[in-house]
Amino acid sequence: MTTRRSILHGAAALAALPSAAWSFERDGNRKVLVFAGNQAVPNLDPHVRYDWSTRMIQQSVYDGLLKYVGSPPRIIPWLAERYDASADGLTYTFHLDARAKFHNGDPVDAEAVVYSFARGLRLNAGIAWMLKDFLKPEGIVAVDPRTVRFTLERPFAPFMSYVPWWYIVNPKQVIANTVNNDEGRAWLTENEAGSGPFKLRRFDANTLIHMDTVPDYWKGWPMGEANRLSGIIYRILREAAPRRAALQRREIDIGTNFSPDDMGQLARLPGIRPEDHPGFTCFGIKFNCAEGPTADANLRRAIAFAFDYDALITIHNGGARLMDSPFPPGMAGHIPVPGIPRRDLEKARSFLAQSRFPNGNIELEYVHVQGLEDPRRIGLALLDSLRPLNIRVNIVGQPWTTMVARGSKPDTAPHMTSIYVTPVGTDPDTVAYQYHRDSWGLYYGMSHYDNADVSRMIGQARGMTDEAARLALYADIQRQIVADQPELFGMIANRTWAMRDYVKGFEFSPIRFTGEIDLYPVWIEG
Repeated sequence: MTTRRSILHGAAALAALPSAAWSFERDGNRKVLVFAGNQAVPNLDPHVRYDWSTRMIQQSVYDGLLKYVGSPPRIIPWLAERYDASADGLTYTFHLDARAKFHNGDPVDAEAVVYSFARGLRLNAGIAWMLKDFLKPEGIVAVDPRTVRFTLERPFAPFMSYVPWWYIVNPKQVIANTVNNDEGRAWLTENEAGSGPFKLRRFDANTLIHMDTVPDYWKGWPMGEANRLSGIIYRILREAAPRRAALQRREIDIGTNFSPDDMGQLARLPGIRPEDHPGFTCFGIKFNCAEGPTADANLRRAIAFAFDYDALITIHNGGARLMDSPFPPGMAGHIPVPGIPRRDLEKARSFLAQSRFPNGNIELEYVHVQGLEDPRRIGLALLDSLRPLNIRVNIVGQPWTTMVARGSKPDTAPHMTSIYVTPVGTDPDTVAYQYHRDSWGLYYGMSHYDNADVSRMIGQARGMTDEAARLALYADIQRQIVADQPELFGMIANRTWAMRDYVKGFEFSPIRFTGEIDLYPVWIEG
């Protein structure tokens, strides 16, 4: 029976209990860890959707051939105990761990891997974009029950960096739950067919998700059997104040999506441990490079040199670092680009004089996601920064879906849009491709930047097998992007969580999305 912070009781009932009554959530004689965030998990299908909360649950109930761990992030074998790559960059062979099994006891074999990758490509949703231009279903072959061979259409250097996010499903379960040829999409929205360390007990997309540990998980438990949890509850608490209060009252054990001010307050409380780590997520203000006033490169440069970059650090209470390149530090191929703009009003006025608006006297729209406080405050800093140039800023908060829809076309895209971009892999292509012409229409391509040489170099780098020459090309790409100023290169905020001090096993990796953690090694002491 589950006790303390029962998942069936409302917040009012919890609030009525005296704080001294709380101990750990338990299920029988084992502890249950409760993690709270602000984002729902509307679709659990690993081949259809991914965002931070969704992927955190997906990686708990599913396994991939490979896995990202650590900081700096590195790829380690997972379902695949080893792998080989041909010298020409076309063929990759994975050898599966014989111990791996799905939750229903079926072995994770080569046919399951073939089915999962082919399904992801056929559905052409979610993760498909990562590989679909280079891998076709017929290029995935089960050599024997424990060996899978991938043959690419042409060399694709980032291939291995994307493989960890392609989770393996049990084809027998998916096929058995297929309706109207949907390949199990409806069923996998709120069910799982995985082999991961947790299995699904309860799924309420907008309220909570309860997962049980798999006692005989084929990979074992890093904390040992004695400390293995009974399970994990993910609670969706959309506002920061209830999350903060729940952590203070020990209704939850880990919380995320706190503001810098909240983190500062929580860090001073006894029994709470802040986790604060340099991240990979880049914040930039994307200019509309195709339409309107910001199609003028000199106006973009004027704005970039007028901006008060110190405000970005202040807004994050020191928990951020300024970007010195379109690529985050720690990314393969990253170089600090000389001359990347910092506040210099003399240069700003010089570029403005060379623009179509030498006297300013224009109003520009700055759009951010409605309800996000930091981008709103950055908009205020932008407004103040551009006053000396006689440029007015209209700050507009819009729902994420509205903002992305507007940004999908040059004629509707805002002049300036606040965007966070998290690389999904360690390969530089995962960052560079947002500046390729083919990224128009996607949220990270809403600058509608179009430099044919840059697109050509990005395409060329994707297929190169000479690593030194490839990284040299990425250096040229970074320098040219900065010269063109398709966005105001902002900052990389730290990743933060707050947790009770009895939570152990937390392992940070910057490759994960903001808020996302690996729940597999986490346990409760005491």
